Amino acid sequence: MKKDDSTIQKFNSISALHKALGFPKPLHPLVSLVNYADIKTPYEELPNALLLDFYKISYKKSLTGKIKYGQNYYDFDEGGLSFISPNQVISSNEEEKDYSGYTLLFHPDFIRNYQLGTKIKNFGFFSYSVNEALFLSDKEKQIIFSVFENIKEELNSTIDDFSQDVMVSQIEVLLNYSNRFYKRQFITRKTVNNDLLTKMEALLNEYFDKEETINNGLPTVEYLAEQLNVSPRYLSDLLRSLTGQNAQQHIHGKLIEKAKEYLTATSLSVSEIAYQLGFEQPQSFNRLFKKKTSLTPIAFKQSFN
Repeated sequence: MKKDDSTIQKFNSISALHKALGFPKPLHPLVSLVNYADIKTPYEELPNALLLDFYKISYKKSLTGKIKYGQNYYDFDEGGLSFISPNQVISSNEEEKDYSGYTLLFHPDFIRNYQLGTKIKNFGFFSYSVNEALFLSDKEKQIIFSVFENIKEELNSTIDDFSQDVMVSQIEVLLNYSNRFYKRQFITRKTVNNDLLTKMEALLNEYFDKEETINNGLPTVEYLAEQLNVSPRYLSDLLRSLTGQNAQQHIHGKLIEKAKEYLTATSLSVSEIAYQLGFEQPQSFNRLFKKKTSLTPIAFKQSFN
């Protein structure tokens, strides 16, 4: 069976995915730990794209994303982790057959009655694209693999009243370590990330200087991320690590700078400035300006007269 490039195959259960990949039935219906190197189904028969109803955390030894992203001495050759949340499409080039290590699958129902069920949305890396994977040092890999081993041992043990508690706690430990290691990655990639910040500032300057706001409205985080070839959440998390502000705050900062320029150097009214900057309602501009400067636009303008 050849792959159909237009087909997205949806998997509602971990058992169904196991069957499609040629794995044995999972030991637990809502959580599974597998090695993609053990896929039995021929590669050409695998779906071109997958849509999963569950979370997927994969360790992959060979991550092509690091080359695309700008691999340098501060990245590691020990492989890394990618994170997929439910209802994200995984394309075939992200499901290559050179996995080495673990892939953890767990359904939202498995963590639903736990604090992690609510907390998991705070782990922003589930919204990152695959080329923004977490690269691990050898020491970090050992830590992550020890957590995987704990989950594996629990899955292979007799299920009792504590089995789910233990596995959910191990998943949370895995995510907390991943959060820590991503913070480290932002620091060690500081040179590349500063270049990205410089490019973003140039994009914002050009957007406002060319008055794109008149026709296209305010620039969005999604627009900036697309121009910079990163995911919106990754961009915001990266900027927060560098400057303490997310992408939306950077947009607002640049907007306020431009507003101050109009207020002090032109005869435009506040309403005209608001429309010039892409606001549909002057009241929205007034509220944002006062929130950021503690002054209304009119009060700010008068302070220069």
